[in-house]
Amino acid sequence: MSDLSSQFEAASEAVKTLQQRPDNETLLSLYAYYKQGSAGDVQGGRPSLFDFKGGAKYAAWERLRGMESDKAKQEYIDLVKRLTSA
Repeated sequence: MSDLSSQFEAASEAVKTLQQRPDNETLLSLYAYYKQGSAGDVQGGRPSLFDFKGGAKYAAWERLRGMESDKAKQEYIDLVKRLTSA
């Protein structure tokens, strides 16, 4: 496992121990960077209009379309570091 992948996994565990729940925009960013880093470009169809949460998550992930996995992993790691040091 590469150093970046190890840091990514550590960040995904660290985010579970945050003292305060981040705001919705930050949560969407965390979700999108995690998904782009772990699964690549957005997959599947857009959720129905009545699934507001699913639609927001899909849109956040879709905005990262084309971002390389390693860049998304690094962005996720950096965001988690900012949240854990705040």
